[in-house]
Amino acid sequence: MNPRELLLESFRVAVAAADPAHILPPHLPAPPRGRTLVVGGGKAAASMAAAVEAHWPADAPLSGLVVTRYQHGLPTRRIEVVEASHPLPDGRGEAAALRMLERAGQLGPDDLLLALVSGGGSSLLAAPVEGVSLKELRQVTKALLSAGATIHDINTVRKHLTRLSGGRLARAANGARVLALIISDVVGDDPSHIASGPCAPDPTTCADALERLQRFGIALPAGVRRHLEQTTAEADTPKPGDPCFARTENRIIASAEASLQAACACFEQHGIPAMVVSDSISSDAQTAARAHAALARATTSRPIALVSGGETTVTLQPQHGRGGRNTEFLLALALEWADTPAWAIACDTDGIDGSEDNAGAVIGPDTLARAQAQQLDAATCLATHDSHGFFSALGDLVVSGPTRTNVNDYRALLIGLDEASP
Repeated sequence: MNPRELLLESFRVAVAAADPAHILPPHLPAPPRGRTLVVGGGKAAASMAAAVEAHWPADAPLSGLVVTRYQHGLPTRRIEVVEASHPLPDGRGEAAALRMLERAGQLGPDDLLLALVSGGGSSLLAAPVEGVSLKELRQVTKALLSAGATIHDINTVRKHLTRLSGGRLARAANGARVLALIISDVVGDDPSHIASGPCAPDPTTCADALERLQRFGIALPAGVRRHLEQTTAEADTPKPGDPCFARTENRIIASAEASLQAACACFEQHGIPAMVVSDSISSDAQTAARAHAALARATTSRPIALVSGGETTVTLQPQHGRGGRNTEFLLALALEWADTPAWAIACDTDGIDGSEDNAGAVIGPDTLARAQAQQLDAATCLATHDSHGFFSALGDLVVSGPTRTNVNDYRALLIGLDEASP
């Protein structure tokens, strides 16, 4: 198997390790004495709902509603699937979130609220709080994304501007048992930050949200400023120790760590030693590329695969091209490596790198030479954040389509392996 095919296989293995069809069923509880309402949102919502349906007793009550990204839906029978916009929220997601709150409020102590939570849920379940318009919420979200804010910073803001997040879904459950099954897409696997923690206590405040917005120089729409400045502690999100969490469990069922270990096993099955560098890299994509390049140069063992996860960021300029954080990482890495005999892959495990149509890309020792032959200036493409155009011209994009799961980014560097190796 040539290096490119080996890297692609390792990515497929990493994604398969987070497939809800396999990882979710062991975590399903026994049906309650009353009803079971399934709600949730995220890029994995449809596949999680399908897994619940496939393994729920046919004679046990089951109904619900989940929201996923456009083109990420699946056919279901008992749980409704709605498709909505990501990363900027739209009216379909807002309407679905309001319906979930209404149905959760109809539950009682004998019932179960089964929440299916995965990355992307913050945008897909974004019903703004009273006094904040959807337009204002979109404006703030877009500004934070463009400023290179981390997902923790963005979700600290969104938890205080939307009706389900920051533990509000658990509070709406009216005393029913709440079990949130969570596929983590955030560094650290903190349930309060995954999809903005709809069932998790929120340790942050409106003042924290204001601080994040001011730190990134975000202009505050009138409704957002008014809400964050005037909301009292009593009207804020429920905090740790709130009685609404007495019958609530947040359970992580998939994370980057398991997928990275599966990828390492894939390399080792092909005779290539492998190690996980980190599952929690969250720096700027270009900074992460420089660090990976330095690590590769310092690694004396050959051949070897260096695997990492996490979620990098990109701070966009006013005028910029197309590209996601994974292709930006690879373009920066190619420039750092120059003629180093090494290969690398970087892909988002949800199959969508940022807002583009690809999961990521692959680079090799000849990437820059092939680009030069096509009169592509790699340094200019990086400076203008046009990594998608760069790798598209070379035919090196990885296009997987929606994977319907999400455990952050996947990166693998393959060092000291020539084309004739296994």
